[in-house]
Amino acid sequence: MKEEYSNQHRRWYDKDPVLSQAVKTLEETSDETQIRIALNLIKIIIEHNIEEEKFEAVEDIINAVGSGLDDNRKGRWYDIDSTLRTAMNMLQNCPEATQHIIAKEMAKMVVETIKKDEDTEDDEE
Repeated sequence: MKEEYSNQHRRWYDKDPVLSQAVKTLEETSDETQIRIALNLIKIIIEHNIEEEKFEAVEDIINAVGSGLDDNRKGRWYDIDSTLRTAMNMLQNCPEATQHIIAKEMAKMVVETIKKDEDTEDDEE
């Protein structure tokens, strides 16, 4: 039964439950939080790819960023902002094992950012 479900994912990030939940939570955060996390996500993806020696030059990073970008595509929630779209496309183009590692970091980052934002709001009241 589990194998049937894994072949019928609606979105690319639904293959990994941790990644799926992190993306869902990110989608529900404020625009400012989304962009902050997207910038951190781009940094993390680049660092992982450098560690695994997937990127040997700046051109490799630029090609990875451009891979899969379609400026006319606006149907997904993360297509509204170019930074967010870039981060999500870079994540989508990572190998599944790397996606899983990054998903854990992303989930932690999303939760920490939301808590920090809530604490800031409490301090302002």
